[in-house]
Amino acid sequence: MPRSRGSRITIGILLTIGGILGFLPILGFWMVPLGLLVLSYEFALVRRHRRRFVIWWERRRRPNDDR
Repeated sequence: MPRSRGSRITIGILLTIGGILGFLPILGFWMVPLGLLVLSYEFALVRRHRRRFVIWWERRRRPNDDR
């Protein structure tokens, strides 16, 4: 991760845009979540969605104790 805020924002935006163009040969759809992860260090809205996703993912992976 770059130390400067501007670089992180630029890299996050470029990764997200590159991921949207994932049908092209070199770019891939894997770039969208990586770009959002980089942007989540700077923007509270993206960070909030990342935290919600992590909580949802952990609850989904955890075995049910009710069975």
